[in-house]
Amino acid sequence: MSPVTPTEFMTIAAARALSNDDVVFVGIGAPSAACNLARLTHAPDITLIYESGTIGTAPEVLPLSIGDGELCDTAVTTVSVPEMFRYWLQGGRISVGFLGAAQIDRFGNINTTVIGDYDTPKTRLPGGGGAPEIATSCGKIFITMKQSRRGFVEKIDFFTSFGHGTGGDDRARLGITTEGPVLLVTDLAVWKPDPETKEFTVVSLHPGVTRDQVQETCGWTVRYAETVEETPPPTDLELTTLRDLHARTHAAHSGARPTAAA
Repeated sequence: MSPVTPTEFMTIAAARALSNDDVVFVGIGAPSAACNLARLTHAPDITLIYESGTIGTAPEVLPLSIGDGELCDTAVTTVSVPEMFRYWLQGGRISVGFLGAAQIDRFGNINTTVIGDYDTPKTRLPGGGGAPEIATSCGKIFITMKQSRRGFVEKIDFFTSFGHGTGGDDRARLGITTEGPVLLVTDLAVWKPDPETKEFTVVSLHPGVTRDQVQETCGWTVRYAETVEETPPPTDLELTTLRDLHARTHAAHSGARPTAAA
């Protein structure tokens, strides 16, 4: 079996945070890979919900978008988008929102709208979609993304999804009763917010990763927990399942025949 890549390590570490009883609002991309890996390994009864209204979906391949037919075809049921948001999301029936980001700051605030000035941006991103509502209405938020100075910034260019604001009790002062971001998993480390300040703090480093590497890919001064663990490596089951999932996805989207994991 070929060596584990940083992206695979990130996906597997993120998947482990999900439990069998979770009801998860799933973002496309890395969050979708992590959620479906959890479903295919340790959390077979997890309920996955996508923004297009699919509930209890169990895709054989990872969707290209929330409109991918694979989601509806494999769902227990599909409801209208207004029902999804008003009854399920705003009704407090979703325990975890699993999101990605283009930019994130130390308090878990997310930008997926623009890079640069809003009116004359360097890059216009896909936008928020349902993420702003997910960030405030789900019981708690998990985030997964690769580390880079372009993505981990001192100040995000646009507030798409509210995390912990400027820290402390910002969410509570605004009347937001959900927990907000409680976990950030990257290709280098696992982060959790400080209980008081809500600033994301490194609690675990992936094997072989140094503190210098983490700092070099972060736009703010990184803080560490009192005790920093080493993230457990992937098991053979986790790695094989993830690689098989990606192989099926590649075959479905490219017309190629799937091959077994190396």
